[in-house]
Amino acid sequence: MQGTVDGFSYGVVTPLVAYVMACLGGALGLRCTTRAMLVAQSWRPAWLALGSAAIGSGIWTMHFVAMMGFSVKETPVHYDKTITFASLGLAIVMVSVGIFIVGYRGATGTALFTGGTITGLGIASMHYLGMAGLRLNGTLEYDTLTMVASVLIGVVAATSALWAAGRVRGFLWSVGASLVMGLAVSGMHYTGMAAMTVHLHHTGGTPPGDSPASLLAPMLIGPLAFLCLAAVVVVLDPMMIIGRPERLRVEHKPGVPADEVTHHPSRRPQLRISRQQGHRSSRTPQNR
Repeated sequence: MQGTVDGFSYGVVTPLVAYVMACLGGALGLRCTTRAMLVAQSWRPAWLALGSAAIGSGIWTMHFVAMMGFSVKETPVHYDKTITFASLGLAIVMVSVGIFIVGYRGATGTALFTGGTITGLGIASMHYLGMAGLRLNGTLEYDTLTMVASVLIGVVAATSALWAAGRVRGFLWSVGASLVMGLAVSGMHYTGMAAMTVHLHHTGGTPPGDSPASLLAPMLIGPLAFLCLAAVVVVLDPMMIIGRPERLRVEHKPGVPADEVTHHPSRRPQLRISRQQGHRSSRTPQNR
């Protein structure tokens, strides 16, 4: 017997809040990745790690906010706490691998493709591992083509976002990139949900695990608090307080297009002329 699945038990509230969480995590992560490509080597791992944690927490929070609106009419839905936490760790680890590749190799060519693919697979893996943590009186099954389509959406979204982190510098462009990333991550989630069907068991009773209200709501507090803290760090920029490290030459910054490198051959001659004029003026009184 096939169960009646409802992914919008609270109407448009959960999809909208989930989309906002995906955009927030994406914006913070992309901003941190962009900063990492523009600072000295000693600061780069810290910014990349913060960006990875922000994106991983953002997509995990988006997923389970959306799952708050998920229900099956014929059976209660519970969650396994261990697998639910494991999905958060998996998301952060795989996103970290992809972001560190792009952060050190640049947002071009093979590095962009590899980093985007790993990050996208991390997003998809988080989703399906989180779905594996569901406990209900039934079995989850997935349509293969729709499932593959959801994974491809995640890979394309991640690759596009990492490209934007390496190429986009303006504030409005960064906001636009985060909005597109949030839309793609949300699209990946609901495409994966559309691939799912529930085949009910004949046995009744309450499934093991914790209910969404008792598990998901408290668990979301931690990632939400971290995203707020990351936002404060990005806005204040600790380098402004601790001291700005020596910047790399533009030619050696990975991910920065070559056409942004500008040369100013006229600066040195002007400096020499000004020094010569100052030297002459200082000697004039002595000659008199």
